[in-house]
Amino acid sequence: MSEVLKEQLAINGGPKAKTTPNFPVWTGALEIGEEEKKQVLEVLDSKYLFRYYGPANVKSKVKELEKRFAAKMGAPYALATSSCTGALISALVGCGVGPGDEVIVSGYTFFASCAAVVTAKAIPVIAEVDETLTIDPADIERKITPATKALVVVHMRGVPCDMDAVMAIAKKHNLKVIEDVAQSCGGTYKGKALGTFGDAGCFSFQFHKIITAGEGGMVLCNDERTYNRIMGYHDTGACWRPERYADERFEGELFCGSNYRMSELTGAVMLAQLDRLDYLLAGMRRNFKRIYEQIKDTPGIKCRPVNDPDGDVCVCMMFYLDAPEKVKPFVEALKAEGVAAEGVFNAGIPDWHIYAHWKHVMEEKTPTEVKCPYDCPHHNKAPHVVNTPDMNPNTLEYLSRVVHIDIVAQMTEEDCDMVAKAINKVATVLA
Repeated sequence: MSEVLKEQLAINGGPKAKTTPNFPVWTGALEIGEEEKKQVLEVLDSKYLFRYYGPANVKSKVKELEKRFAAKMGAPYALATSSCTGALISALVGCGVGPGDEVIVSGYTFFASCAAVVTAKAIPVIAEVDETLTIDPADIERKITPATKALVVVHMRGVPCDMDAVMAIAKKHNLKVIEDVAQSCGGTYKGKALGTFGDAGCFSFQFHKIITAGEGGMVLCNDERTYNRIMGYHDTGACWRPERYADERFEGELFCGSNYRMSELTGAVMLAQLDRLDYLLAGMRRNFKRIYEQIKDTPGIKCRPVNDPDGDVCVCMMFYLDAPEKVKPFVEALKAEGVAAEGVFNAGIPDWHIYAHWKHVMEEKTPTEVKCPYDCPHHNKAPHVVNTPDMNPNTLEYLSRVVHIDIVAQMTEEDCDMVAKAINKVATVLA
């Protein structure tokens, strides 16, 4: 029977399970249309391209976006930025992270989450993920030292972290919490929006994210002083202050920063995209569920567990095989069936989403011969941090067994059924 089934696989000459084309993975960009054009043309017609010095009778699109985004997520403060990386750096600095500090960051995230820590002149300490592929609370505890100042927790590939455990640890050790929500905009944990639990929540509007303007970011914040510090750092000219040239209103308000301001054109596109978020989330969740229900009990595969299934934004389907060596043939067979699938970790193929490939951190690379922040006289509360490619074996073991399939809102029921059919067909032979 197995030989007959093996012959039926498309990779061996059998018929494809999926005969419809695969959608591009930029689900928000696929919806760009008349409303985005309308918003952008309003900016061009007004000649108001920069939010702080525009005509007095024209309302800022960026300011409107901040107000609407904060209201949608249930946060008192929102600050639009030029990117999520800029949002992360501004949030870290705004939360008081700097020389002498350590920041614990997930080992499975795009490198920007870690690079932001170094840019803020702190030392990253890379933590394990658990089977949800989000940061492992137990490993956070193991890696806390007297120098630990903050956590960067990443709601990776649409799935919320265990925020009950994260916030309990942060409270116990008096740590700042920055949520990286780049891949999970609109997600929740126990009914509360991701990005509203910690001291700051950072979002991405880069091209491959759920809603997009090609680039852009957002910071959510609950505390006014922290918000003012974040705003100050993202705009070194301090244009936003009620009295721009006045003395500081509180100690630590004024300092040299950078420029991570969002343009009015980006804000215009994002106003239209924000209105599409609920539709896109509903579509991805619907499609994920349709596939999940058909494969959840398939022998040989295990769907990725989720801390709160209702809060998953469902940007992808991820499932485990029982051995790393099965992933490559499984993926190749799925591709032959017409499904755009990928493995996640291969030690020989660099991927900046996986800490083991962050050579610039492992080798403590810096733009000058001065090894700041790694060789820092202020880092004297704990031993020198040594990040190595093998420091988080659980993370690499989990990722080496995962098969990944993107989910987009535009998939039809037929698309979903064909994807599920392909997974079950291949699993019968190769899992």
